[in-house]
Amino acid sequence: MSPAPIHVIGGGLAGSEAAWQIADAGVPVILHEMRPVRRTDAHHTDGLAELVCSNSFRADDWTSNAVGLLHAEMRVLNSLIMSCGDAHQVPAGGALAVDRDGFSAAVTERLTAHPLVTIERGEVAGLPPEDWDSVIIATGPLTSPALAQAIQGLTGEDELSFFDAIAPIVTLESIDMDIAWRQSRYDKAGPGGDTQAYINCPMDRVQYEGFIDALLAGPKSEFREWENVPYFDGCLPIEVMAERGRETLRHGPMKPVGLTNAHRPDDKPWAVVQLRQDNALGTLWNMVGFQTKLKHGAQT
Repeated sequence: MSPAPIHVIGGGLAGSEAAWQIADAGVPVILHEMRPVRRTDAHHTDGLAELVCSNSFRADDWTSNAVGLLHAEMRVLNSLIMSCGDAHQVPAGGALAVDRDGFSAAVTERLTAHPLVTIERGEVAGLPPEDWDSVIIATGPLTSPALAQAIQGLTGEDELSFFDAIAPIVTLESIDMDIAWRQSRYDKAGPGGDTQAYINCPMDRVQYEGFIDALLAGPKSEFREWENVPYFDGCLPIEVMAERGRETLRHGPMKPVGLTNAHRPDDKPWAVVQLRQDNALGTLWNMVGFQTKLKHGAQT
């Protein structure tokens, strides 16, 4: 007899990987994703495993980093997410970063083509029906209100997710390479072997102090109702970090260590803004660690 299908609710990274592993083991799976029937406030496409924040899977060195070790273990286990990530990687030093659109399209294509995977589009409004034999609920911060409320009622938990603001993206043509230079921190080669994966934009002390003043004074966007969740300390907005002390950013995402200014090797920058490639064409660059709630005019 054929086994009853396993239901997976949520077509993000976790849900897509779960569906793939189930099907790869020879068991039919039904993957439920509410988009496009019901949209979210952050997704822009209907693709599975769409990355709405960073394009980085973080560190990829399995010999010295727990995240990199998890990557290596997932690759051994025929991970769909890692396979598509590796196929659509962009230079990112010691981290694994991907072209978001290509990555999501690849995950969607492979799951759609798998004979044991059925993708059902539509909201699961509440806890799964009783006649579903086995269920994995793999939803994140953008879970629909009805399902989120049902999970909270079942678990008794008040907070099920953290909030991560979005980092700005700049165009390559807007970067002055007579001031900025390419270099990965400590010249560390990433998965693609590139030791010059990042673009570094230096600041002297006066520029940094002026930046902090403008950052603290800049107008911020108000939280929407669905954003009223706690921050994760590892992804604090830059203005929140600056409020904790003027030197916080200089010892965090703007730290100048492991970098040598190619234009002025003897002049140590006071702070550095790093940019990481955001798409396969290399025309868009993400401001690393610059999650922010600044209004767009202030960001510009």
